[in-house]
Amino acid sequence: MPTEQPFTSVPYQYVATDFGDIAYRETGTGPAALFVHGVFLNSHLWDPLIERLAGQRRCIAIDILAHGATGAGADQDVSFDAQAAMLAAFCRAMKLDQVDLVANDSGGGIAQIFAARRLVEPGILREAAARITPSQIQHLKQLLLEEGRLISERGQTARRAEIKASGDFHLTLASISGNAIMQRFMDELVARSSLVIALYGQSTISSCGHSEHGDIVAAIERNDLDEACGLMLHHIAHIEADLDLRERKSVGLREAFEL
Repeated sequence: MPTEQPFTSVPYQYVATDFGDIAYRETGTGPAALFVHGVFLNSHLWDPLIERLAGQRRCIAIDILAHGATGAGADQDVSFDAQAAMLAAFCRAMKLDQVDLVANDSGGGIAQIFAARRLVEPGILREAAARITPSQIQHLKQLLLEEGRLISERGQTARRAEIKASGDFHLTLASISGNAIMQRFMDELVARSSLVIALYGQSTISSCGHSEHGDIVAAIERNDLDEACGLMLHHIAHIEADLDLRERKSVGLREAFEL
């Protein structure tokens, strides 16, 4: 008797909509259930649940715009309103007259990003402090000077450059630590964090975040690593607390990703 294919290995299919080709995977028969993941995740979030439901429902797991296997144009609107309109277009294209919608909170994915940073960055900081040289301290201070210059400027271009400069501070510490695996991990975490800040951040955090970077460098110079790690945790919590996850104006990928 053949073994049923695990849902995690079910290949993607694509359906054409006004929003582009939307990627999805499906299995099972019966009334349709559409599974929609949150920001920074993909349809594989639902694999364990769908494995249990496939005998009772037609389970369809979608990748939303600019996530997983679904692409998006550089200037395409990927706001919550646009994602909702895409789901309606997807249902029309799939001829789903009736469907139960199962959704995941985007805030949960964002919280996981910052939880991961709280777990790994104090360790990275301690490793970096054990190896750091005077020239690397000066390099960090130069990054802070550039970050401060960008904070004083106005406009979206300056804001994007400022977010990138802030991320570069954390990536430089990861590089100094000498752990290539953790550096690659931080590359992904900072990229995701930067996108979150670009989409949901409030500009009032900028000067505070900059001063916190300076305090961290000063603590490293004093070799007060407990203080430095505490400051890093406070800094990450401060960034997360200043996110406004309410619906914002339409946001295009070019604007969000041009960091």
